Amino acid sequence: MPDLIRRGLTALGLLPLLQACSPLRVIDALVPSDTHTRVPDQAYGPDPRQRLDVYLPARPSPQAPIAVFFYGGSWTTGERADYRFAGEALASRGIVTVVPDYRLSPAVRYPGFVRDSALALHWAREHAREFGADPERLYVTGHSAGAYNAAMLALDPRWLGEVGLQPGQLAGWAGLAGPYDFLPIVQAETRVAFEWPDTPPDSQPLFHAQRLRGAAPPALLLAPQKDPLVDPRRNTEALAAALQARGVPVQHALLPRVNHATLVATLAPPLRPLAPTLERLAGFMGVPPQAQS
Repeated sequence: MPDLIRRGLTALGLLPLLQACSPLRVIDALVPSDTHTRVPDQAYGPDPRQRLDVYLPARPSPQAPIAVFFYGGSWTTGERADYRFAGEALASRGIVTVVPDYRLSPAVRYPGFVRDSALALHWAREHAREFGADPERLYVTGHSAGAYNAAMLALDPRWLGEVGLQPGQLAGWAGLAGPYDFLPIVQAETRVAFEWPDTPPDSQPLFHAQRLRGAAPPALLLAPQKDPLVDPRRNTEALAAALQARGVPVQHALLPRVNHATLVATLAPPLRPLAPTLERLAGFMGVPPQAQS
């Protein structure tokens, strides 16, 4: 995780912990334990990377929304164990939350990680009632590469179609600092993940947004005002404009005081004052403000 998360935690007086742990581990170490129950290591497929954790609200409500959160890492890195803070954040607002791992490059290439994402979403819908959630209130969200995965499930019907679902069955999707239009590919690891220069144009979420023919779920798109890694105007603003032009309900905002990495980190209690990320996500998923305290 970039140094900006480290600097943000240092400013909060957490330097001693930072000297012993990675910033993500520090954030997870500060997650409250009384807001949720974690149901770990559920299999949604046969591969060791096809596992997920479920975060249940400590105070369940009838017909709660259920959200699947995909982490980022350029489709080459990431472990669900490092994103307890994201599962806790949404669960603390009454949202049953699923945090999956998915297969990574170079073990798989596009669309392998998108197919895993579709399988995880299917698992969440099939098991929603088991965890006290309403399968009709199913959301998918993610950060960076995870936001791309979420966008492809919401906008390209091929992937949910393979598991017997349709994008129109989603209550909505939310992207945090997502890459939605990144051809030509310049990052070496991403070139491998998408087999550049043979990357198909329809691997891009913006491609599908500009050609929508069926129903697309409502969207919430958040990004930093300044992001040298994923240009918010080329990606977040352009995708929002394309969806709005086709009548899709879209909420979007470029947020100050955060960068590509700290945007998702503001889901954690120590960094929540930096941006209203959690409030925006919970409100988008139908949780009223009085239920968010």
